[in-house]
Amino acid sequence: MTTVAADPRKAGAPELSKDLRQRHVTMISIGGIIGAGLFVGSSAGIATIGPAVVVSYLLAGFVVLLVMRMLGEMAAAYPNMGAFTEFARLGLGNWAGFTAGWVYWYFWVCVVAIEALAGAKLLHNWIDLPVWTWGVILLAAMTATNLWSTKSYGEFEFWFASIKVVAIILFIGIGAVALGLHAPSPAGRFANLTAHGGFAPFGPFSVLGGVTSVVFALTGAEIATVAAAESAEPGRAVARMTSQVVTRILLFYVLSIFLIVTIVPWTTIHSGDSPFAITLERLGIPGASAIMNAIVLTAVLSCLNSGLYVCSRVLFTLAAHGDAPAAMVKLNRRKVPVTAIFVVMAFAVAAMAASARSPDKVFTFLVDTSGALMLIVYGLVATAQIVVRRRLERDDPSRLVVRMWLFPWASYFAVAGMVGILAAMAFIPSSFAQFAASMGVLAVALVAFFLLRRNRATA
Repeated sequence: MTTVAADPRKAGAPELSKDLRQRHVTMISIGGIIGAGLFVGSSAGIATIGPAVVVSYLLAGFVVLLVMRMLGEMAAAYPNMGAFTEFARLGLGNWAGFTAGWVYWYFWVCVVAIEALAGAKLLHNWIDLPVWTWGVILLAAMTATNLWSTKSYGEFEFWFASIKVVAIILFIGIGAVALGLHAPSPAGRFANLTAHGGFAPFGPFSVLGGVTSVVFALTGAEIATVAAAESAEPGRAVARMTSQVVTRILLFYVLSIFLIVTIVPWTTIHSGDSPFAITLERLGIPGASAIMNAIVLTAVLSCLNSGLYVCSRVLFTLAAHGDAPAAMVKLNRRKVPVTAIFVVMAFAVAAMAASARSPDKVFTFLVDTSGALMLIVYGLVATAQIVVRRRLERDDPSRLVVRMWLFPWASYFAVAGMVGILAAMAFIPSSFAQFAASMGVLAVALVAFFLLRRNRATA
């Protein structure tokens, strides 16, 4: 197996800024997890699983929590790696770094395009401008934020994430008080959990099947490890993120979803609805729909902001290793990778132009081809952690300032869990299209690496 040094960048590659503060990195990790996937996307899980979706969130959250701890261990040991996908290179070799980096980049450029379309449609309902016009406006605004400086990105994300956290805390508080004061059903305070076909109306297998969709809503915390490389204390920032923040967000997810299915009959929630708005309306909160639309727009802007940031840094890191065009390492005077940011924006604008002609097909294509990519990237990074941990224990145990819990068994469990989720996607008809399309993207990345390696050998 090929191994590489801790920082195998090309000699002379420029350094990014160190402008992010601890509060920026912490809120970036929170904002990465809390998005439209919670405020709106959770309706799909509730509609297809029932109240047992809470268990799906617990199972998916546990796997993601293990991956974040594994990532935290490596990031604390090697705090200046840049993009977290480089840990795959560190443990498994150049092929894994190339593949994980490009697959992760493609995932996030798809997310940028998807979120731009979602935000544009939301604004189109308020002000009657064409969807593609709103999409370009949103992209231009977030691109300007990223181009100005890394600190401006961090500051915007700090406030975006703060709004989302306050919204969830208020929702949990309102729901808990309402549930304590009044039973939502004449049959009892928790009757809605079992009154409409039982706790798992589609059977216990639906709970496991639901993990395949729920797990994607919980991804995003890894952005903090990318951002930590541009902070003054990257090791401390990552250690705090992995030990505290992820656990808190999982509690936010589980508690809010539990309150929703307890207060509202799950049969009244349909895919595409905002279950948060439905719950607040049932509790008699005035203007609930408008409030949630504003929060969803904040989540969209946050995701756009972070997507542009992380895509540009991954592309910068790939170029610094010779796996992307050298122009991608070009920085402006504020040490921002300008060319890499414009490449991401160009991809999203192209998606906007295509969606103007065929909105449904473009949206479906983006969703399908990105569906399982994060599991593939997480799986590569988790497998690399097992290799890197054994190497550190042998050669430099002083670097292990953050340690994976119950190593190696918890690491094995995380890898097995992700393999199991991918296998389930392959056999569940509703998710097979996403599985097949994502495998196609993975195959393209692997073929590209071997072609690049052959060309280098020939040269």
